Amino acid sequence: MAERPRIGYVGVGLMGLPMLTRLTSLGYPVKAYDIVPGQVAAAVAAGAVAAASPAATVKDADLVLLNLPTTDAVERAVFGEAGVAGALRTPQLLIDFSTIKVEKCKALARQLRAATGCGWIDAPVSGGPPACSTGTLTIMAGGEPAEIERARPLFADIAGRFTHMGPAGAGMAAKMLNQLIVGCGHAVMAEAVVLAEAAGIDAARLPECIAGGLGDSALLQKLYPRMQRRDFAPQGYARQLLKDLEMVHEYAAGLKAPTPMMGEALSLYRILVRLGHAELDTGAILKVYERAASAQ
Repeated sequence: MAERPRIGYVGVGLMGLPMLTRLTSLGYPVKAYDIVPGQVAAAVAAGAVAAASPAATVKDADLVLLNLPTTDAVERAVFGEAGVAGALRTPQLLIDFSTIKVEKCKALARQLRAATGCGWIDAPVSGGPPACSTGTLTIMAGGEPAEIERARPLFADIAGRFTHMGPAGAGMAAKMLNQLIVGCGHAVMAEAVVLAEAAGIDAARLPECIAGGLGDSALLQKLYPRMQRRDFAPQGYARQLLKDLEMVHEYAAGLKAPTPMMGEALSLYRILVRLGHAELDTGAILKVYERAASAQ
């Protein structure tokens, strides 16, 4: 078996840890850093070597991977004090799995290339922690074709579906569309639950009932049953989807693209987080509907 590329990994959170664990299980040497010490300890338990800073993850690394929760966190990890930019060397390659603002992504990619010669691939993911663990993520990527080819073996190990969408920023633009669909889809599934239960039918059998028709979807088959069971253990955090929807809203406004349905979903997630449910799964949007029903 060919020797695996050495990985510098920054960001060991809800998505980062299961992806890192998969990489170490496949034989990738990994150095890991996170601002939360306990998360680094979990990475070490998964087979990584702890690093003292983002810059320290870069030493001897062939690929630098970021998996961080916000645009600001990505910028600090790259260009802040002890950021990776100060330690990079050509021909290293940075792959950002985070979900950040599209225009900021493009600007950071240009800045890093100009300062260091290092390439940048934006590769936001969909599928949640279970898909990180099993290597079945959906990855939408933006970057230069030659750099995409360098990273393709890594993507093959962690993704069930990988699509090169265009130059830097294109992957992030595709992720904005993904989050638009996910955010609105959660609201539709919540409405399906409350209507099915109010109608007095066997609500648990709805996915079976309409499977294969135009009303069928991955949301109906995967999300609806968890929501109908009130299973809100996090596979994704409500606060994270709210953050992503706010970015989609800003991005759409900049493009002057009308997205009224997404605006409604954004409002619902703002209410959910304001009610104190930020750490629940995104399917907890059902609680907003239940609260509205109880107020009537």
